[in-house]
Amino acid sequence: MKNLDDLLSEGVRGRRVLVRADLNVPLDGEKITDDGRVRASLPTIQKLTEAGAQVVLTAHLGRPKGEPDPKFSLAPVARRLGELLGADVALAADLVGDSAKSVVAGLTDGSVALLENVRFEARETSKDDAERGALADELAALVGPDAAFVSDGFGVVHRKQASVYDIAKRLPAYAGGLVLAEVEVLRTLAGDPKHPYAVVLGGSKVSDKLGVIKALLPKVDKLLIGGGMAYTFLAAQGHNVGNSLLQKDQIESTKQLLAEHGDKLVLPVDVVAADRFAADADKQVVAADAIPADWMGLDIGPRTVELFAGILREARTVFWNGPTGVFEFPAFAAGTRGVAQAIVDSDSFSVVGGGDSAAAVRTLGLAEDGFSHISTGGGASLEYLEGKDLPGVAVLEGER
Repeated sequence: MKNLDDLLSEGVRGRRVLVRADLNVPLDGEKITDDGRVRASLPTIQKLTEAGAQVVLTAHLGRPKGEPDPKFSLAPVARRLGELLGADVALAADLVGDSAKSVVAGLTDGSVALLENVRFEARETSKDDAERGALADELAALVGPDAAFVSDGFGVVHRKQASVYDIAKRLPAYAGGLVLAEVEVLRTLAGDPKHPYAVVLGGSKVSDKLGVIKALLPKVDKLLIGGGMAYTFLAAQGHNVGNSLLQKDQIESTKQLLAEHGDKLVLPVDVVAADRFAADADKQVVAADAIPADWMGLDIGPRTVELFAGILREARTVFWNGPTGVFEFPAFAAGTRGVAQAIVDSDSFSVVGGGDSAAAVRTLGLAEDGFSHISTGGGASLEYLEGKDLPGVAVLEGER
């Protein structure tokens, strides 16, 4: 696929470049609580501005219902981006309307504008190709005939959306540095990774990860299960999991996985149980098969951390997606911290699969440079490793 360097070699001074970024940051009111995705977008933006491009950014935030919603405005992102760039970032009040046209018309070489949340437009996520195409036509018209498109929002390349897929059919399209790096890393994992290859999967639901578990098991040496989905596996082994998160409709599927791959699947041997889901809940460490009937597991226990860490330290390749406990509560963050530290301490090629795992690394104050790669797109990473086509990548590779 053509990439950012190809575009820069063609020359961008005085040209408008439409960049699809992933700026979907967590907010507390109007305060960004983790600006990792904003910072990850900087290299591509800065290369373009330094080369004299007029940069027009599109991005989404949250899940508005196809119409403007002030709580999902990109205003806090524009402010933070401006701080990091050391220059004002103009924010349009709409996506393709009068405000966007005025803001884009006012750009000068090396400047940056951010269009308002693309998901304020229902056509962005429409299943109707014609509706998405019409929005893409308007975006292309907004930036003009000599414009180019750079796809740099890896967290959305698994979505067939107007600002990701359809626009790439209307403008000369290039992979941004972030998307290119992500794809190269995932190709390494999906191709011929060095062994031992260990995967840690956490998160809440087995159903969300079942596809990738099935895809990975033939390729890995060990697959470590933590987080809320571990309790469905424990229940499949016949254990009482109390009030822990449980997907009863997935028990048969997990039983089958354990029967076929019990030598590779590694489950918790102890858990940190709580009497309720709260930061200040009473807690106790119990064996994984001895969770009290009215308690719930909220983290893996210290013996499990030791078990997981031993496997991870010996691994040459590690992929981690999903925290092993409710890391947002300090009392239940030790498991996630222990797993992350074991990965840092290993000599492995290590990939953090985006989403909550990436947030945990930053929230827990761990050194980001201790990992080989921290993805910005959890869902996209999982779908790639599951073997699914990513529309936003396929279109860059020449699908027309």
